[in-house]
Amino acid sequence: MKQNNKAALQAESPYNAVITREQFLFYEVRATAKLLYEGYRSEEVVERIISDNLFQYPTEKSVRRMAFTCLKRLEALGDNSLVAAIATQSSDVAKQICLYAMMKQYRLIWDFMITVIGEKYRLLDTTFGKIDLNSYFLRLQEQDDWVATWSDSTVSKLKQVIAKMLVDNKYIDSIRVTKLNPVWLQPILENAIRENGDEIALPAFNCFS
Repeated sequence: MKQNNKAALQAESPYNAVITREQFLFYEVRATAKLLYEGYRSEEVVERIISDNLFQYPTEKSVRRMAFTCLKRLEALGDNSLVAAIATQSSDVAKQICLYAMMKQYRLIWDFMITVIGEKYRLLDTTFGKIDLNSYFLRLQEQDDWVATWSDSTVSKLKQVIAKMLVDNKYIDSIRVTKLNPVWLQPILENAIRENGDEIALPAFNCFS
């Protein structure tokens, strides 16, 4: 019965904790985007990643699983020009688009970037620290019965993944800092966000125009 209750809670929730395993994956997503940009079909991309061991993972099973994760994340963008930009543009541009892809794929990241980071930029509040991550997860646990079942170790790992994602995208200089950096939204991504009708996401990239 307990198991059934958990499954029901999970089915009703928009949140999941898979980013403890899937993480930001910039190198892997970019390698996948390059193959798509070169014209390979999805199933060919997976086979190529495995045969050339592009991710440098220890087992074929883990490579295959992560290749599908990367494809799913690029599909979440719903925009071939952004996939091409991840493949061909500078790291800074590509990373920012990968962050948007992560937001599109995971409601947990979408809500965090908009309600925590976007709100800080809106209020011109440059402080950032563990307290912000703690209060975000406390709020989620109060609002969502499925999130309330997550173990302390799962929540702790999620906080680490989010903090590292912020470092990778230069929102913070390290996971120990107490200051949020200003970021600049790349024009190619701003245009795509507006075309997608995702203007609600703009504050997450310090964009208010």
